[in-house]
Amino acid sequence: MVKICCIGAGYVGGPTMAVIALKCPSIEVAVVDISKSRIAAWNSDQLPIYEPGLDDVVKQCRGRNLFFSTDVEKHVFEADIVFVSVNTPTKTQGLGAGKAADLTYWESAARMIADVSKSNKIVVEKSTVPVKTAEAIEKILTHNSKGIKFQILSNPEFLAEGTAIKDLFNPDRVLIGGRETPEGEKAIQSLKDVYAQWVPEERILTTNLWSAELSKLAANAFLAQRISSVNAMSALCEATGANVSQVSFAVGTDTRIGPKFLNASVGFGGSCFQKDILNLVYICECNGLPEVAEYWKQVIKINDYQKSRFVNRVVSSMFNTVATKKIAILGFAFKKDTGDTRETPAIDVCKGLLGDKAFLSIYDPQVTEDQIQRDLWMNKFDWDHPIHLQPASPTTDKKVSVVWDAYEAAKDADGVCILTEWDEFKNLDYQRIYDNMRKPAFVFDGRNVVNADKLREIGFIVYSIGKPLDAWLKDMPAVA
Repeated sequence: MVKICCIGAGYVGGPTMAVIALKCPSIEVAVVDISKSRIAAWNSDQLPIYEPGLDDVVKQCRGRNLFFSTDVEKHVFEADIVFVSVNTPTKTQGLGAGKAADLTYWESAARMIADVSKSNKIVVEKSTVPVKTAEAIEKILTHNSKGIKFQILSNPEFLAEGTAIKDLFNPDRVLIGGRETPEGEKAIQSLKDVYAQWVPEERILTTNLWSAELSKLAANAFLAQRISSVNAMSALCEATGANVSQVSFAVGTDTRIGPKFLNASVGFGGSCFQKDILNLVYICECNGLPEVAEYWKQVIKINDYQKSRFVNRVVSSMFNTVATKKIAILGFAFKKDTGDTRETPAIDVCKGLLGDKAFLSIYDPQVTEDQIQRDLWMNKFDWDHPIHLQPASPTTDKKVSVVWDAYEAAKDADGVCILTEWDEFKNLDYQRIYDNMRKPAFVFDGRNVVNADKLREIGFIVYSIGKPLDAWLKDMPAVA
């Protein structure tokens, strides 16, 4: 029986290994992590991450051929294939601070694999890593191998949170990169055989190591670039009276461009986009390509601009101050159908409003109060370290309350900011919300989920990203 071990029980490792276990009943899969609380959650009825369909997959396999354990060394020792899916946070100090990936956790995982291994192993990079990480890992393993042979493969994940299980069941492609040697090609084939049990062979792509590593960074950079492009257009639409939804629809009907990732919003979030682009910028700078680095930097700049533009619009619309005013925040996760708050635009928007002394009442159907308070207190990039290494948050901020539904959040509020496109926000009783708010009542739609005309009929003053401004907002322009 082939044995697979995955180091890291997070958003990538957990769902990916659960699907491998479901689709490959003849393979034993162990997911290991040093966090006892995280492993306990994976072994409970309340999984540590929310992902539609994940519960069902885990329950079908857990205890049969899918195991969650804190005994990292035992399962690495027994495994034929070791996936490494550990954090690769952005460095906050030293060389490359603010851009380069911190490979501390990767290096310690590689050293541990070398220490405990008594048989040849295939080691698979599953987390997003900088180009040439495989070479560094290879050197650590080779110099500590005690005669054991390791083959390094790059198998980046391309799943999207909120649709991860669907993406894993039916991926656009599975990418496997390895050394172009007989041993490397044999290792590639071994991993290919795992995926081939449910993925059509033509969708399993094989490349050299560096192409696989760079493909992941490139894919995320291209997607983020599309979002920044339409968000840049949204600012121009507001200035000219154009409607960004109509513009993006017209652009998306061009088959060379296509309609995906062309929705204007308050900005992109998630664990990968910003981090991977910063990483790409650093790699370009290190390789003497400053113009290329500058090009990708602009994608991040537009994203930051979009978030600050939104905050400025809120403040300027409400008589240029939100001090002591109650603002309802609907949605805190970076997108719907996930509880993930990593790099969510809501953090910067909330911090901006708090900086102007607003009181915030926050509701998200999948994010806990503890998580929200930690996110608002944490320093940039702290989120990407394992939870037990993150700084503990101080006492909760008295200016922030986290409530159980949208109506409670909006009660007696001056304004409502929609920051996540949860389906329930489209169908709220906005007449009820309006009746219970202070007047004038404002809605700032950062995801273009509500029908602005209907809300205006009720009496709201509405700001929708990239849509023609109503008269009130024209009179109060957002100035940086």
